[in-house]
Amino acid sequence: MEKKLIAIDLDGTTLNNNSELTQETIDTLHAVKNLGHEVAIVTGRPYRNSKQYYDQLNLGGPIANFNGALCHIPGMPDWDGKYHITLDSEFVLDLVAFNKTLPVDYLMVEGTELVYSDMEELPECPYYPKDQKPIVIGKNTKLKEQPTAVALFSDIEKQPEIKSKILDRYDNDIEIRTWGGSFPCLEVISPGIHKAKAIEHLSRYFGIKQENILAFGDENNDLEMIEYAGHGVAMKNGIDELKNIANAITPFTNDENGLAKYLQDYFQLSELKANA
Repeated sequence: MEKKLIAIDLDGTTLNNNSELTQETIDTLHAVKNLGHEVAIVTGRPYRNSKQYYDQLNLGGPIANFNGALCHIPGMPDWDGKYHITLDSEFVLDLVAFNKTLPVDYLMVEGTELVYSDMEELPECPYYPKDQKPIVIGKNTKLKEQPTAVALFSDIEKQPEIKSKILDRYDNDIEIRTWGGSFPCLEVISPGIHKAKAIEHLSRYFGIKQENILAFGDENNDLEMIEYAGHGVAMKNGIDELKNIANAITPFTNDENGLAKYLQDYFQLSELKANA
């Protein structure tokens, strides 16, 4: 079998509904890695909110954060495969000011290390660490690092209006991703950023053909990645739009170790299947 790149989304894919990694998933990914394949996490989360899973998996490979805006190997700052695409600071401060005219509950400006917000106290949310307080941001704030993304949280039914007004103001200078779930938001990133960019970059870096990329996801922000991969797999619990373009659908959900079981079948990991 030729060398594969396995690109895995976190939420709704690798993690169960309690945002946990199961031992079956960990063991399966290690077994795939031990066969000589590359495994990469490709997530919309910032690194600080995916670090715990990266460390727990302990695969040592690359991780792409912010839907592909940042690709790196933690602990290897000089890795020659690293890239980081940021937003212009002046644009971000203008958006912070413009945000006051929008039906947004609160706003977050994401850097690799720092988090800024227009609120001092944020609602408890699994996507932001409890031990990190945001820096309050205003139009005159001097940002200490180039932002990677801006997240605007609102009721999901208000997202189309917010997206339309932001695009009317900034035209094609940005990309906007929408998130549903318990904390629906719009994520503003640099144009042309999506998960497919990350897996294309990694496949070229490792010398792996596009046809040998396996990608797993469940949501809207996985569409380009699933479509680009030679073998794109939608989770059983994924959205219909993703299932319609995928090459395959897992027989089991993320809460049933669907990713692990699919990989066990694909790579014929009979010992793991017997113990599952």
